[in-house]
Amino acid sequence: MVNVRILSTSTVRAQSHQPNQPSPKVELTPWDLQFLLVGPIQKGLLFHKPKFSQDNACMIIRRLETSLSRTLDFFAPLAGRLATVELGSGNTSFYINCNNAGAFFVRAVADDVTMADVVEPVFVPDIVHSFFALNGSTNYEGISSPLLAVQVTELVDGFFIGCTISHAVADGTSFWHFFNSWSEICRGFLKPSKPPVLERWFPDGTDYPIGLISKMKPGKFTSPILKERVFHFTRQGIAELKAKANSEIGTNKISSLQALLSHIWRCVVRCQSPDSDQEVSFKLLIGVRPRLKPPLPEGYFGNAVQVGPLTMAAKELQELGHGHAAWKMNKTVAWHTEDKLCNFYKAWIKDPKLPTMNSVTTNALVTSSSPRFDVYGNDFGWGKPVAVRSGSGNKNDGKITVFAGVEEGSVDAEVCLLPETLERLGNDTEFMATVSVPDKLMPK
Repeated sequence: MVNVRILSTSTVRAQSHQPNQPSPKVELTPWDLQFLLVGPIQKGLLFHKPKFSQDNACMIIRRLETSLSRTLDFFAPLAGRLATVELGSGNTSFYINCNNAGAFFVRAVADDVTMADVVEPVFVPDIVHSFFALNGSTNYEGISSPLLAVQVTELVDGFFIGCTISHAVADGTSFWHFFNSWSEICRGFLKPSKPPVLERWFPDGTDYPIGLISKMKPGKFTSPILKERVFHFTRQGIAELKAKANSEIGTNKISSLQALLSHIWRCVVRCQSPDSDQEVSFKLLIGVRPRLKPPLPEGYFGNAVQVGPLTMAAKELQELGHGHAAWKMNKTVAWHTEDKLCNFYKAWIKDPKLPTMNSVTTNALVTSSSPRFDVYGNDFGWGKPVAVRSGSGNKNDGKITVFAGVEEGSVDAEVCLLPETLERLGNDTEFMATVSVPDKLMPK
């Protein structure tokens, strides 16, 4: 069995931090606090090994550490820690103390593991989870643990750069904003092309800091045995799914992503074989930034997502067709207007609800990430990545992680299911007819 060996660990701090100045404080919003009791975001990129790296792996590590330190000058929350204030009556307020306690940096090596070993197997190899630091942690632990951890794992012919970021500090948009900015600075930029906006957004009339019950704990979560597989959908294939869904309903409002996700939902549920009258659900993470008036700034750094659930009977999902499921998904997204978002925000403050991994509903699919995120633009100075993978954080039976594919307009869906369900999905004729076999690992 191949193991990942840890060669060294270090703490990376912002380069220009002024230790004699008071530490900036960033309040957390309901969109941030709702993730306190679940796991961090874990995403990483696979790169070819630079030609100059054969005898200079240490040089690459130094370059990444130095550029990370400079990047943290702009992303101060990621070098900080969560902190609390007792409000009385058993309530506690959480905020980010930008004290430059530092990010965790790990250098590792996976002996005898090649890039092809990572991307070419049918199922995602278990070793991929070992390419990330802080496995098994919860965001709540950010009081004493780093809010950002980076692990650089050297393979025989490549490098994997895995990032773990507290989900109480950043959502997927902000995660990739940081990753993009770090790669820019590593290849010579003096500052990010899109500066982060660190000030949190609160609706007018909101009382904060927001108090939470002090004794809340995440509880112990025992994950079932799960397997993951990445399914590739071409631009043409997605366009055909979109046309089919819109045609069935007689509309043109169903988006490409809604058509794809509803197609995956129907096929997965068919492979799970629930009772016909059993309710099945799909939980969308809906981006809030453009839905507010005025919209949040482009560089807003934090969480700005809300869960949009939709539920149907298993029989209804199958018998009413792809278009019906896609249309229900479209209506769920459209329902999240500014008024609805602000009402949720204020209601949450009065009665906070913090989901845990144990609260994930049976027969529920949950989506994360977005094909809009700039994954393949991350060039640290020796070329763009050839693949993206995620860690073990927040994985459950039914987790669907969507990424942009390497080819423009394509999408990769990383599907996490019980092994027997995933096996059936891979043998489902209707589903696999829409899946494309991507090109082999791109040559260096």
